[in-house]
Amino acid sequence: MIAKIMKGSDFMGVVYYILNDEKGTKIIDADGLFLENNDTIAQGFIGQAQMNPRVTKAAGHIALSFSKEDAPRLNNAVMAQIAREYMERMGIRDTQYIIGRHFDREHPHVHIAFNRIDNNGKTISDRNDRFRSERICKELTKKYGLHFANGKERVKIGRLREPDKTRYELYQILKTEVGRCGNRDVLVNNLKRQGVDVEFKYKGQTNEIQGVIFSMNGYRFNGSKVDRQFSYSKIDAVLRRNNYEERQMQANQQRAYREETSTDSSRAGNLISGSLGLFDPNNVPEEQQPYDPYLRNKKKKKQRKINW
Repeated sequence: MIAKIMKGSDFMGVVYYILNDEKGTKIIDADGLFLENNDTIAQGFIGQAQMNPRVTKAAGHIALSFSKEDAPRLNNAVMAQIAREYMERMGIRDTQYIIGRHFDREHPHVHIAFNRIDNNGKTISDRNDRFRSERICKELTKKYGLHFANGKERVKIGRLREPDKTRYELYQILKTEVGRCGNRDVLVNNLKRQGVDVEFKYKGQTNEIQGVIFSMNGYRFNGSKVDRQFSYSKIDAVLRRNNYEERQMQANQQRAYREETSTDSSRAGNLISGSLGLFDPNNVPEEQQPYDPYLRNKKKKKQRKINW
C-alpha cells in the first residue's frame, strides 16, 4: 500500500477527476456532502472552505494504491475501512470527504478528496505529511496482511512524469554503478559517461564530504532523495566494501597462482631428479652392471677358501 498526496485550490477539478465515468468510479464512502452530482459535491467543499479563506490550498487529494496480488481480498468495504483508518491516523477527521474507487488499472486503488478546512473552520495540518504517510502505509500494510511491493523495482516508467521519470532513471543507473565500483573516482567517471554529473557537499571549509548531489536531464537530486541507499555515507560504505572484496579476490588469485607455480616447480624438480638417477653409476642394478671377468674369478676363489 502506498499513498500519493496532493493539495490544491480547485475542488471542482479534483471532484471531476475522481468521479470520472471513464474510470468506472464508484463512491464507496463519503461524509458531509450532498452526493446528487459532481457539481453539488464540489460546491459543498467550496462552501466549507470559505470558513477559512486564508488557506489557499484547501483541496486535499490522496491516492491509495495496493498491489494487484491483494485484489481478490480487497472489496469495497475493506478498502473503505482502510481508507478511513488511514485518514484518522493522518489527522484527517471531522471534515468533508469522498472516497472513490477506480477500476481503470490492474491494481486496486482509491482516491480520497477531503476538505482541509474541517467542520469547525480549523485547518487540518499537513506538517510532515509525506513522512507520516509513509510510516502509516507500512503499518496498515502489516496490520491487514497486505502485500509489500518491491518499491522502485515495480515502477512503470512509461507512466511517470518529470522529475519523477528522471529520478527513477537515475535510481537504476546508481543501483548498477554503485554496486560494481570500487572507489569514488571510478564511480564519478562511469556516471559522467551516462550523463550524470556528481557534486559533493563539504562540511564548512574542510575537506570532509557530508553529502552528494546528482544532476541529470536538467534536474538536481540529493542522493537520499533518489533513494535512501544513495546518501553519501551509504554509497561510501558500499564502495569501501566493494574495494575490500576486490582486493581479497586479487589476493586469493595471487595465492592460488603461487601455489600452482610452486607445485609445478616441485613436480619438475622430482622429474629431473629421477631422470638424473638413471645416469648415476651407483644406482645401476647389479644385473645391469657391465660384465667383468676378473671380478667373477675373484669371487670363485673366495668361495673355494670358504669351502676348505
